Amino acid sequence: MADPQGGGFEGSQPVDLSKHPSGIVPTLQNIVSTVNLDCKLDLKAIALQARNAEYNPKRFAAVIMRIREPKTTALIFASGKMVCTGAKSEQQSKLAARKYARIIQKLGFPAKFKDFKIQNIVGSCDVKFPIRLEGLAYAHGAFSSYEPELFPGLIYRMKQPKIVLLIFVSGKIVLTGAKVRDETYTAFENIYPVLTEFRKNQQWYDQ
Repeated sequence: MADPQGGGFEGSQPVDLSKHPSGIVPTLQNIVSTVNLDCKLDLKAIALQARNAEYNPKRFAAVIMRIREPKTTALIFASGKMVCTGAKSEQQSKLAARKYARIIQKLGFPAKFKDFKIQNIVGSCDVKFPIRLEGLAYAHGAFSSYEPELFPGLIYRMKQPKIVLLIFVSGKIVLTGAKVRDETYTAFENIYPVLTEFRKNQQWYDQ
């Protein structure tokens, strides 16, 4: 379900065309954030006491913890560092991280909440027309990597803002690497005229 914060409902809510001239607002799909609980943690004790936690030190050196609201997953390290993934907005990511910190506190650790930071925002959208990826890759060779035998999408590394876009022939776009959501929006507006330039003629498009 698209999150209204991510602006996924172009049809039912007006789009601010001064900010989104294309009329399309990428939907935020995943926020990755980090926080420092600022205390050493006994991961085995946490895994034994917390219901929603799993810990397999042979496979991965962190406790994996999940909560339902906001639906997220946390990786909790013995150093006190924590990574939170899965939230659909910055506010939800911070709320989830605070909830994990509270769980750790309730287990008897003097956890704090230091240096919360959004590390990555993943957004996606659909331009609703097919794209000639070969032509785009050729014209924008300095930024593009397209090897259909290995991966069906074109990887476009934008310099400003520093965002990586996955562009698919269907017109679906994934944007990753933003630290603030406006970078996601700016990157999409930058690429949109390029996508329209390499729009496939419908009769050549084999569904």
